[in-house]
Amino acid sequence: MARHGSNSEDYAGPLKRLLLAVLVLCLLGLFVFWRIDSPRAERFRAQIIDAVIPGFDWAMAPVTGIVTLLRDFQSYQRIHEQNQELRRELRQMTAWKEAALQLEQENARLRDLNNVRLDPRLTYITGVVLADSGSPFRQSVLINVGSRDGIVDGWATMDGIGLVGRISGVGANTSRVILLTDATSRIPAVIQPSGQRAMVTGDNTATPPIDFLENPDLVKPGDRIVTSGDGEVFPPGLLIGQVAQDPGGRLRVRLAADYERLEFLRVLRDHGARRVNAPSGLILPAPLPEGPEATAEEPAAPADAGSNG
Repeated sequence: MARHGSNSEDYAGPLKRLLLAVLVLCLLGLFVFWRIDSPRAERFRAQIIDAVIPGFDWAMAPVTGIVTLLRDFQSYQRIHEQNQELRRELRQMTAWKEAALQLEQENARLRDLNNVRLDPRLTYITGVVLADSGSPFRQSVLINVGSRDGIVDGWATMDGIGLVGRISGVGANTSRVILLTDATSRIPAVIQPSGQRAMVTGDNTATPPIDFLENPDLVKPGDRIVTSGDGEVFPPGLLIGQVAQDPGGRLRVRLAADYERLEFLRVLRDHGARRVNAPSGLILPAPLPEGPEATAEEPAAPADAGSNG
């Protein structure tokens, strides 16, 4: 058995070397044949390629699949990048569109301000609304004009359509505007066409009630309400709104001014108006005298009268 095994090993080594030599000779012969420049050799090479290459399709299938997958991935990546770029451009165009709409709205409101017909004796200055209190107890806004612009307490303010409120508190660069809807606001008004005089009283709602109406039977919903000029605080003829009626039957004012979008206000310079030294005097009565000094002064008058008599 040992001798048989050693003989097999003795034959295996030369056989491997012989096969290797034959393979090298075949490859060398194939290489030399492939380099021969002859029409007959070219036809023979074409026949070999036509016979051998189709049989290697199964071997090339994985390589072809990998190449196709890489190309598809690169194409998907390019499409994804283009999609992201288009999304960025769409967001930018949307932002530009919103900005254009805002500018258009601001221009429309400014045109409305210019189209309001006022008394030629009145001049005005336009201010930008900086802040809105919007609280249930205080209805006011802050504008960016003040004493340096000549603003005075008590002057009327309007938007592009109707009366908004009055100046109540002036700083160097800003002013506070009390809105018609504020609970402290009282505006003398006249209702057209009946000519009935009334008082528009703020109650912190969007539709202030109409009080102290002379003859309610002459007033109907839709009538025009303007300032009467009584008290010499507001110029006469400024549009306030229209008469409306709530479900309870009470007459109220549907304000002409757009209180939802107060961005620009026109302050009317009425130099003929009564100068207001204390802004609260527009809305609150003068305080009654209190204390023993007031009670002592009241009986003093008849005593003086008796002595003169």
